[in-house]
Order: sequence, then C-alpha cells, then structure tokens
Amino acid sequence: MKVLIFGASGFIGFPAAQALVRAGHTVYGQTRSEEKYQRLQAEEIIPIVCDPESDAWHSLVPTLDVVIEALGGTAIKQVVAASVREAVASATQRFRPSHAPKLTYIYTSGCWVHGDNRSEIVTDTTPIIKPVELVAWRPDQEQAVITHPALNGIVVRPVMLYGKSGSIFASVFKRAHEESKVTWPGTPGGKLSLIHADDLADLYVRMAEGAAIAGGKIFDAGNDILEDMDAFLKKLSQIAGLDGKYEYTKPTNLFEVALGATVLARPYLGRALLGWQPKKIGLTDGLEIYYKAYLASR
Repeated sequence: MKVLIFGASGFIGFPAAQALVRAGHTVYGQTRSEEKYQRLQAEEIIPIVCDPESDAWHSLVPTLDVVIEALGGTAIKQVVAASVREAVASATQRFRPSHAPKLTYIYTSGCWVHGDNRSEIVTDTTPIIKPVELVAWRPDQEQAVITHPALNGIVVRPVMLYGKSGSIFASVFKRAHEESKVTWPGTPGGKLSLIHADDLADLYVRMAEGAAIAGGKIFDAGNDILEDMDAFLKKLSQIAGLDGKYEYTKPTNLFEVALGATVLARPYLGRALLGWQPKKIGLTDGLEIYYKAYLASR
C-alpha cells in the first residue's frame, strides 16, 4: 500500500509510520519541520515538509491507498480537523480515477469523548452523551469521517498514551525529575485507561490493511486492564527517590480537567474484527523502564 500520514513526526504518527514501513508499505510522512526531515528519511519514511492544509501532497492522491490524520493530539482544533478532511476529499474527487475505490481516511480522535465517568465501563460502541469539554467538538467530526460520501472513513480513539518520550506523562515525569514533586490534577481514586505507542501503531497497520472491514467504524484503542492512578503516582515517587509521596492539584485549565477524568474504556472491536492485541507491559508494572526512557529522550 501507499500511505500518507499527516503528523508523521509526532508521538502517534511517527510510531505508526515506522510500523507501516516495517509491514512493507510505502509511507509518505507530512511534517511542518525541516528539522524532522532527516529523522523521517532515516526511518525509510518519505518526508513531505509542508502545512497539511497546503496542496504539496495533492500529487500523491491518485495512487494512495490510505491517509492517516494524526495531527497534534488535543492541540488540533475543530476547524483544522475539518479542513484537512475536506481537503483530502476534494483532492480525491479531483485527481483520482473515477473507477478507483474510495480512499481510506483514518482520523485520530481520543477516548475523552466518552467523558468523565468512574462508575460505568464504556466500549467502542457506547453512545457518546457528555464528552469532556476540551474535546466536545470531536463526536461531530467522527461522524463526518465515518459517513463521508467520498472517503472510506475510519476513526480511532486512543486512550492515554505512554512509552518512549513520555507522551501525556512527560509533564509528571519532568516535574518528578526536575522539581522533586509528583503531582496530578484531579482527585484520588481515579483509573487510567492506557495504550503504549507501539501497540497503537500496530492497530493503525491493521486498520489500514483491513480497511475493507474497518471502513465506517470507530475503534477505541486501549489495554485490557485499567490501572490505578494512586498506585502509579506512588510508584513514580518511589522511583524518583521521593519516598512515595505525591499529591493531587486543582485543575487550572480544560486540559488539566481532562487529565483528571477517568474513562473506564474496554475496547473490543479491534480485537474482534482485526485480531489486534496490545502486547507491551503496562505503565505501572514497567514504570522504571518508561521513566528511564523519558529521561534518555530529553
């Protein structure tokens, strides 16, 4: 296959691009950074340095099989997500042969659309009722993708990512290392729904290769087991030499409110339809490995 990844130098996009290359596919990686050009090229990813809303990638559209949008996590805004989606759709209608199958478009959403709920387990097919305010616009974007008339739309909702350079846990690792404090916004008693970046990358490969089955569906992406927030914070404090001491802080912005949310996610569609199974050791059990990996990546 030929695959174009928007955000190919990011925490989600880069492992996905590496995994697709390892699986034997030709991967084009969009990045805004000239500095990331060499990093992509060294991984046998074909770099395209441009803004995703430009037309620099349009020449690829006639022969592409899959486009993956992995831009910016929570930083990406509704207008950008919609703009990129429609730019791909427009280029598809303009440049692809009329007999070509629909171009597969995989949109990266997130588990916070399920909202903050400590009492009920949610799955891929649980109706969205009250998403976390930070991402309240995403359910409409998800529906626009999977019902798009010109694209074979797929949505993936990663839960909280860990591994490598830390991802969403980088800030708490940094504070533990530099300030000798372990803090987290929110209140005690929360749970963590987690997925390692490499396991998520494997799901992207399976969605891309199984697009004929996956089209029109939304996949939550998470480990089988939920982890205890207090146990994670205590162990991090011990590893950082802080005697197991940690504290919760009052959220000061919408992102911190989202961090303090508990999503009891138990995905099943990726396993049932695509044979996907996370393999990496959990965050708390492998915390010494993951903390050292973060420190080495700084």
